[in-house]
Amino acid sequence: MKRPTAAGRTIERGGQGFDAAVLGTSFSGRDPGTRPEVLVQANTVFDVLQAVRRARRDNLRIAVCSGGHSWAQNHLRDGGLLIDMSRLNTVEVDAERRIAIAGPGCWAVDLDLQLKRHGLFFPVAHAVDVGLGGFLLQGGFGWNGRNLGLACESVVGIDVVTADGQLIHASADEHPDLFWAARGSGPGFFGVVVRFHLKVYPRPRTAAIAMQVFRMKHLDEVFLWADRVGPEVPCSVEFQLLLSRNSPGIFAPGIEIIAPVITDSWRQAREDVSFLTRGPLRPKASFTTPLLPMSPSLLSRIAARRIFPPAMRWSVDNMWSDAPMEQLLPGLRRIADTLPPMPSHVLMLSWHPPAQRPDMAFSMEGRNYLALYGEWKNPKDDAKYGGWAAGHMRDLAPFAKGIQLADENLAQRPARFMSDANLARLDAIRATYDPERRFFEWRGRPAAAVV
Repeated sequence: MKRPTAAGRTIERGGQGFDAAVLGTSFSGRDPGTRPEVLVQANTVFDVLQAVRRARRDNLRIAVCSGGHSWAQNHLRDGGLLIDMSRLNTVEVDAERRIAIAGPGCWAVDLDLQLKRHGLFFPVAHAVDVGLGGFLLQGGFGWNGRNLGLACESVVGIDVVTADGQLIHASADEHPDLFWAARGSGPGFFGVVVRFHLKVYPRPRTAAIAMQVFRMKHLDEVFLWADRVGPEVPCSVEFQLLLSRNSPGIFAPGIEIIAPVITDSWRQAREDVSFLTRGPLRPKASFTTPLLPMSPSLLSRIAARRIFPPAMRWSVDNMWSDAPMEQLLPGLRRIADTLPPMPSHVLMLSWHPPAQRPDMAFSMEGRNYLALYGEWKNPKDDAKYGGWAAGHMRDLAPFAKGIQLADENLAQRPARFMSDANLARLDAIRATYDPERRFFEWRGRPAAAVV
């Protein structure tokens, strides 16, 4: 989604500019063919209040978007009222209290820039053009997240317009059940967050990256090695494996081992990535970089240009897995063999979460995270690639714990995205705050949880 350049307005279906404005809320270049009855481009909190009250008056369901990637275009529904929150993008920083208050439309890069001026940091999204709203509601896998936790763990309060058209504050002390629901329910949240209150942190002094690239013939040994060393990798490192058709240095299909590191000294950064730079597979790498200084924002911009260009058509799906890598390898080989052209790619993140998280709706993660990103431009290729990601994830489902909502494809493949107990609790809270089910939910649920 492009950054808004004009004041928002309310556009009825069929009105001038309606289609362009609706499709402009989506990062994807694909038109799903669904349209709301009304689009509200909110400029203020008052606009949001009025939109929700109109939806109640006219018996319209509500969808919300804030300007993220939303591969599945969950907010583009048939009928109802769509609230575009991308213009609510202000940031206020209280450096003394280490609190930031940001609108849901604030981009990751803008929050990071404001905090940098104060020597502060927040685990913002890896993509520069992701709005905070969807990112925080689904959990928030951000920079330095293995150290600081999920981004939603640093949300200390929300200002939210509820289904009855009231503006309330929710936190651990006020409306704690609604606060619990907001941290992990993603597009299933039943309110419109207009401000996030965020705990922020001293800014780490060092950010860098090390990288090795291998040809596809080494796929098995690279993934097996990564699985062995993953539990020992310091939390300052985001240990990633990326498959693509055009890897750096070899300009051919390859496996990229990427190790961004965020810490407080260059010496510590070098030590933390030594598992890679001194690793046993280094002689087989076709391309190797030294440890290079690189800020998260610069790395995000490079990734955006290389693998997340705008106006592409997407086939995305994912899974969490605790299965031994030996069981995943046959599926990984099939994925590599069928990978669509660049900039399509596959990400394996060696995650290894802590034993315990705060009590919140988010409750699904595992040792390894696998995400498939198929990308193409020509609508004629929709039939060829449209089911690519979901198809492979179905094949690997016996080895999956569940999925992450950031890369969900619930319309094509319903899957578990939180624990059964948390989903039941979320539904009970929904019945209190949104008894008429005014807000659209996810496009699919786990089979055992269909209501």
